[in-house]
Amino acid sequence: MNTLLRLTVANIRSLVRDRAALFWTFFFPVMFVFLFGWIFGGSGDSKVAIGFVDQDNTPVSMGLEQAFSQVSLLTVQTGSLEAEKAAMQHGDISAIVVVPSGAGAAVAAKSTTSIQLYTDPSSSQVSQVVTQVADQIVAASNLHIAGGSAVVGIQPMTLQSTNISSVAYLVPSILAMALMQLGVFAAIPLVQQREKGILKRLGATPLARWKLVGSNVLLRLLVAIVDAVVILGIGLVFFNVKIVGSLIVAAGLILLGAGAFLAIGFALASFLKTEEQATGVVQVVQMPMMFLSGIFFSFDFLPGFLQTIARLMPLTYLGDALRQVMVNGTQVAPLGVDVAVLTGWLVVCLTIAARSFRWE
Repeated sequence: MNTLLRLTVANIRSLVRDRAALFWTFFFPVMFVFLFGWIFGGSGDSKVAIGFVDQDNTPVSMGLEQAFSQVSLLTVQTGSLEAEKAAMQHGDISAIVVVPSGAGAAVAAKSTTSIQLYTDPSSSQVSQVVTQVADQIVAASNLHIAGGSAVVGIQPMTLQSTNISSVAYLVPSILAMALMQLGVFAAIPLVQQREKGILKRLGATPLARWKLVGSNVLLRLLVAIVDAVVILGIGLVFFNVKIVGSLIVAAGLILLGAGAFLAIGFALASFLKTEEQATGVVQVVQMPMMFLSGIFFSFDFLPGFLQTIARLMPLTYLGDALRQVMVNGTQVAPLGVDVAVLTGWLVVCLTIAARSFRWE
């Protein structure tokens, strides 16, 4: 029994001394608890903004507007159909409810009518939530007006002019995530090589250091191109994804995004001393970006302070830019802003890496 206790104590001491093990055992799951708690905890400040267009101006349409406004999950704004479409295309709202002219008269005559519900296929989670809310309001209205008969229905609409499946909107997001991981994880082998003295020995050779760095960058840019070809190829062949935008512009964004995240990886490697540190820090950097950048979870479900954090992340703008160019997705920011933010991250992190990178 004494031997067992001594071995257990020795193993505990070994665990405490292993920072990487402590990170993966304790800090990593705690971080996820807070992250998902903030996203799904129902903090009360998470709203879905929708537009309401009243083309009927009758008690029926006013009652529907009031019903949508009373839903705590929704923030309702009113305006013309053209204005609300423009707002939705700019990402200011997530859906539009339109009560067409003549709806009140149809209800009074006990004939059927439909309200139009515009949703965005690129935000499937938000679209499902808004559709469920609309279904419940319409069902309640039918119960009140006609005892449950289907007098008022819902006509689903989208803003896209092409018939693109929902998976098409996920493909650019996965590509953005792959580019992010490719660049950020470049920090780990660099720190590993420095820790083992490989960088020091390479730096002492007659070969110019910029060529050593350049070869590493070219390798990862080539991998980025292969990643893009494979991911898009799978989407095209297996899921019938149709790329509706310019492939040349998309290629430029892929290279810009890969370069920006490579610069981030090099900047991280400039300050990390051990491989264990690099592994932990890289995970801390890339995990929040994966879940807060809009590639898997819509901004509309995030509390306000997390939306602010998300808008500081480069992955937010890379994913948004690729979706806009490839599948005409609803924008988080104008394409020029996406390019400017990614360029800013590239320049700043590259400058930090150039001034701070250590070869030993």
